[in-house]
Amino acid sequence: MTKDRSERENDPKALFADALAKTVLNSLSAHIAILDENGIILETNRAWRNFSAKGGMPEDHDDRGTNYLDVCDAATGEDSEDARKVAEGIRAVIRGEMEEFLLDYPCHSEDSPHWYYMRAIRMSGDGPIRVVTSHEEITALKLTEEALRNSQEELIEQKQSLEETNIAMKVLLKQREEDKLELEKKVLTNVKELVLPYVDKLKNTRLKAKDRTLVEIIDTHLQDIISPLLQRFANAKILLTPQEMQVAALVKDGKTSKEIADVLNVSETTVNFHRKNLRVKFGLTNKRTNLRSYLMTISQ
Repeated sequence: MTKDRSERENDPKALFADALAKTVLNSLSAHIAILDENGIILETNRAWRNFSAKGGMPEDHDDRGTNYLDVCDAATGEDSEDARKVAEGIRAVIRGEMEEFLLDYPCHSEDSPHWYYMRAIRMSGDGPIRVVTSHEEITALKLTEEALRNSQEELIEQKQSLEETNIAMKVLLKQREEDKLELEKKVLTNVKELVLPYVDKLKNTRLKAKDRTLVEIIDTHLQDIISPLLQRFANAKILLTPQEMQVAALVKDGKTSKEIADVLNVSETTVNFHRKNLRVKFGLTNKRTNLRSYLMTISQ
């Protein structure tokens, strides 16, 4: 059977329990008030009273006996909407429609922003309805969340900026590649139309053997410059010596080893040596594979 007030005042154990409960209550950092079934404040803790004093209330102000629900209902200004939510939530807890009501809300002061986490829950037991309301400051958490959100927004902006930069770079690289191809076409056209015709005319004139050799070398080198074969070699990462490149180009054009030797002014043995090296570097281990056919294939 529950003891009445007079019995508790004369019961040392009950007095000790009450004192311990108040000590625990006052030790909590949350602002706590205990309400009855009508919303009247029955008890508050030290944190609640200190907060009231900071808000401008006299130090001896006592909220006990005040109807907390009426205070919330009468709130005006920016905080009125949150106050009404608190009142509605507490009433729902009193009626047993929910086990607990939770709300985080802003309560900024003139000097700095503040946020609080409010919780209302019914006390267990068979006695009269009692609701414990607590308000815990969560300003540090909110500021951290805001800083994190700002960082995420900055990262998103940086990502978008990088994506835009990448797109711009791709456009520039594409334009550069197109310009490069256009330049290569111009070089190819100019060599074919403005240089090689005169080289052919020189080749058809009466020249001394040495001069003819020089003209043949010039012709060969010009053909090398405009030949896509060299680019194919580079793409394949095949390292050829300058003379191997010359031999490869002449082999592709169908020249015999003797003709190549005459053009390059080297011995036929040297040409055959280069042909053998070319087969090794291209991986042509099968003797049936024709070197000229292979060179024509990769230069297409």
